[in-house]
Amino acid sequence: MKKDSIKKPELLIPAGGMNTLKVAIDYGADAVYMGGQKFGLRAKADNFTIEEMKEAVRYVHSKGKKVYVTVNIFAHNDDIEGVREYFNTLHNEGLDKNETAIDALLVSDFGIFMLAKEILPDIDIHISTQANNTNYMTYNFWYKQGAKRVVAARELSLNEIKKIRDNIPKDMEIEAFMHGAMCISYSGRCLLSSYFTGRDANKGACTHPCRWKYSVVEEKRPGEYLPVEEDDRGTYIFNSKDLCMIEYIPEMIEAGIDSFKVEGRMKTALYVAAVTRTYRQAIDDYFESEELYRSNMDYYKEEIAACTYRQFTTGFYFRKPDEDTQIYDNNTYVNNYVYLGCIEDIDEENRLFVIHQKNKFLVGDIICIMDFAGENIEVKVEGIFDEKMNPMESAPHPKQFLYLKFNKTEGIKKGMIIRVKRYEA
Repeated sequence: MKKDSIKKPELLIPAGGMNTLKVAIDYGADAVYMGGQKFGLRAKADNFTIEEMKEAVRYVHSKGKKVYVTVNIFAHNDDIEGVREYFNTLHNEGLDKNETAIDALLVSDFGIFMLAKEILPDIDIHISTQANNTNYMTYNFWYKQGAKRVVAARELSLNEIKKIRDNIPKDMEIEAFMHGAMCISYSGRCLLSSYFTGRDANKGACTHPCRWKYSVVEEKRPGEYLPVEEDDRGTYIFNSKDLCMIEYIPEMIEAGIDSFKVEGRMKTALYVAAVTRTYRQAIDDYFESEELYRSNMDYYKEEIAACTYRQFTTGFYFRKPDEDTQIYDNNTYVNNYVYLGCIEDIDEENRLFVIHQKNKFLVGDIICIMDFAGENIEVKVEGIFDEKMNPMESAPHPKQFLYLKFNKTEGIKKGMIIRVKRYEA
């Protein structure tokens, strides 16, 4: 494959709020996707008010990157006027023109698509994976309706995606998931959340019951719980491993995918920084030389493992999922590093670094500062001071603003993420 004749794929990163949006852009995202306060599929994320959305668009565009907004619920009758009002607000607030123009709307529903075309005709439309886009006829249908991009259903293999690429117009873009949580159901069609809690997954309120532990109760023996076991390893029968395609960037490109998407609008800034930086470096390394990409694989895997995950799988891309794609014995994440915060500001005169602390750490700890370019800067914490500059031996209380003194300061910049390796039990 001649890489010089192939356009480098877009790296598309989730932004649950303004903080993670800036982290994604600073660590190498080409584009971010985010939700407003309504009508997206991540109701529990911070999401964006209209004013925050305008600020976000200005920030992202100032860096030469793109912003996509999710409006990908499956609407019921009672939602229609609300969506219409929302689109009118986006138009009236200038989010479809000039420097605050959204680059695309991400939709699933035919009716929402029609409203978007009517009210916001200047904004590109991308069709969400929720719409179950599994064949080239579906892609061609959406292309004829005016969609610019379709997100592949997660249930497709790379061979199927390549066949789609070969049977759609060249200017029709394919987006596909590269990394993140997998749904046990068919592209988000799960009804468990709605059944158990009344919270509708397809309106953004999923409670993730696929991660719960299940038992069986026999009708005539109420209260006697019998374990559900596929084998003796455990009872988490719906709990999928996370998708990770860091080792298969050439195959993703060969399939004709234009945009590599990372899942996770509910994730921390540490997750966003680690995943964005690692995939950015891996993609860039591959386009420099495949040998460089292969030689750095251990580093990529180590960095990906620095954020929380549920073990890894390649999903449907190479074969149908089997027992090896599930986690049976627990519902917890692997968590090798603890997120301490972000460099909010720098006191240049005193060479102190300001953070909004997220987790506990101590004077004397060796911590890791994540350079935007891919390196990790290890420093020793020589001093911790509160806002009144009172010295502290430890920082046990989250959400404090702290001033930190390190044994070295070279290369540390505002916006960099700080993490510390989790203590061994």
